[in-house]
Amino acid sequence: MENAKLKRSLTVFPLVLFGLAYMAPTTVFSTYGVVAEITKGMVPAAYIIALVGMLFTAYSYGQMVKAYPVAGSAYTFTQKALNPHLGFLVGWVILLDYLFLPMINGLLIAIYLNAYFPSVPFSVWLIAFVILITAVNIIGVKIATKINLLLVAFQFLIIVIFTFLSIKGVLNGMGSGTLFMSSPFVNGDIPLSLVLAGSSILCLSFLGFDAVTTFSEETINPKKMIPKAIFLVALIGGGLFVTISYISHLVYPNFQAFKDPDSASLEIAMYIGGHLFQSIFLAGYITGGLASGLSAHASVSRLLYAMGRDGVLPKKIFGQIHPKFQTPTHNIILVGIFALSALFVDLVTASSFINFGALVAFTFVNLSVISHYFIREKQRNGINALKYLILPLIGTSFTIWLWTSLDSKALLLGLGWFGIGVIMLLSNTKMFSKRPPELSIDSAIEKEIKA
Repeated sequence: MENAKLKRSLTVFPLVLFGLAYMAPTTVFSTYGVVAEITKGMVPAAYIIALVGMLFTAYSYGQMVKAYPVAGSAYTFTQKALNPHLGFLVGWVILLDYLFLPMINGLLIAIYLNAYFPSVPFSVWLIAFVILITAVNIIGVKIATKINLLLVAFQFLIIVIFTFLSIKGVLNGMGSGTLFMSSPFVNGDIPLSLVLAGSSILCLSFLGFDAVTTFSEETINPKKMIPKAIFLVALIGGGLFVTISYISHLVYPNFQAFKDPDSASLEIAMYIGGHLFQSIFLAGYITGGLASGLSAHASVSRLLYAMGRDGVLPKKIFGQIHPKFQTPTHNIILVGIFALSALFVDLVTASSFINFGALVAFTFVNLSVISHYFIREKQRNGINALKYLILPLIGTSFTIWLWTSLDSKALLLGLGWFGIGVIMLLSNTKMFSKRPPELSIDSAIEKEIKA
């Protein structure tokens, strides 16, 4: 296992699948009702603002992959472009994002299935989910890709059926009775602050494009493939979110009539398709959670591998690749065990950790572009000032603004986790008297970076 390496086999298509699976296209339904109330029905406009903001950060991820096409994502970029100590802390904080997402997916799936089959205990569904995604990820990324293809395809099928039934209903006089409305996008009666507040929630629906970078060492020509995949995931996901939220508004414009904003989409599904479609719709929810959990589980295991290989975490546990499966099996199993903590952690707490971790990652990746290209490599002339200073500065400003929109619980929990990371860093560096372990790039990867 010491000499085993990750196998390069991925191209743009499977990378986009992983990103979309991680993002879960059906996630648009889970937040629709809440954001519709906040924005007074302007969910599509809020999604457009969120999409534009996320594209700046997606751009920065693509630029950093060109500089460092290795596993580790924001952890690696910050470590190499800014500072090894900051890299450690960023890697530690974004573990919140990656570690808690598989747990949340398992939690949601177990809740839905337990509600439908109350005779089967919640714990049984959760344990079955964890065993399934752990086993698939151990076997290998190609198998996971094939399964993700089926799961994402089913989600798209649900979206197509939802769209068809909604349009059919509108044409038959349901909801607004028209397919063209400007009010979900432009409405002078609604303060911009409400739309921006909705965007701060919806931005986290885009989580997924960043996870693609953790597969850099399993991608053929990652400097070319991954930036393309990142943008495609963000654009496809954003386009779906805007379209679905617009159609939802057309068929059910009275957002004030929702019995429960948290399950508003289920009410819409019942409204347009009856009990049969509502059941199929729930199956789509479960499929989305399974696909997202599978991709998130794979991503965090690669992040732990990068940190273990560097010696930031114990190498004998985290820095190993299985010689047969060519996957970081130790990490995959450990993430599976951690996901079982969903038996004891509530959804709000887990979500708070994810929000904090994701925004830390986004901020420092934007700053890494400025440090690496504009400051260190002095690419400052002409268009380079736009590419390596202005665009990432816009991305940084956007993510910092989102930080200010987090609730106090998210900030408190995130800062607590950050404090634990500082203590670990002090221990590893003997009170900053030595540098923390840094990324070791083998000769093959060095050739790719210099190419």
